[in-house]
Amino acid sequence: MWSWVAHRVTGVLIFFFLFVHVLDTALVRVSPEDYDKVVATYKTPIVALLEYGLVAAILFHALNGLRVIAVDFWSKGPRYQKQMLWSVVGLWVVLMLGAIYPVLGHAAREVFGS
Repeated sequence: MWSWVAHRVTGVLIFFFLFVHVLDTALVRVSPEDYDKVVATYKTPIVALLEYGLVAAILFHALNGLRVIAVDFWSKGPRYQKQMLWSVVGLWVVLMLGAIYPVLGHAAREVFGS
């Protein structure tokens, strides 16, 4: 049940990110100066944390989506759905730990110095 909720929540979050991304990219045609200001705000440590959350949402949504496909199309999928969920969670945690430095490294250097 919670994987179902998390899958829907991450899907909605990804949708809203894409909506904002299209809007801010369209801003370059309307006002390049304002676009530059918006892009400058994206280089702050708070936005880096939001980017890490975006990576987390996309990664979980993708991995859980593969699990849902396996449950739906594999004849033994329903029998092994709990094990597949824990495999998804474990792989997600490992990959998120690996994403800490690439995603948050710049923000940490900005906050704590290099």
